Amino acid sequence: MWDKLDKTEVPTWEDISGYVRNPLCDEFFNYLTEEYKVKPSYEFSRCSMPGWNVKFRKSGKNLCTIYPDEGFFTILVVIGRNEKEEFEKSLFLFTPYIQDLYCSAREGMGQRWLFIVPEDRDVLEDVKGCIAIRRGRRDNIT
Repeated sequence: MWDKLDKTEVPTWEDISGYVRNPLCDEFFNYLTEEYKVKPSYEFSRCSMPGWNVKFRKSGKNLCTIYPDEGFFTILVVIGRNEKEEFEKSLFLFTPYIQDLYCSAREGMGQRWLFIVPEDRDVLEDVKGCIAIRRGRRDNIT
């Protein structure tokens, strides 16, 4: 079994998927790779969420980072100063979970870091909306 804290063994998506065991994680991975045509970057981190994570970048901009855990996963989406106004105008379209998360996130250097645990499809759709705003694609927000 794959060990997310073993920095010597770079995981594959299959390793991470088997560890997370959540169909929403695979759905999100497939969405990012198909919708945005991005390749995942597997990186080892010693930050507050240590272990392997999966970053998705497009045109030099970080779309999001997936932090796998046993049985669940967390997605980091950073709302920066360039997206703040558009995001706040659209905030009412998001679930109460995302609204509360955004409002309680401390702003630093013009950014709010949203650590989102998508426990249902509605929240996963919100994550897609957050990323659409980061990419300037307001039409993808429900």
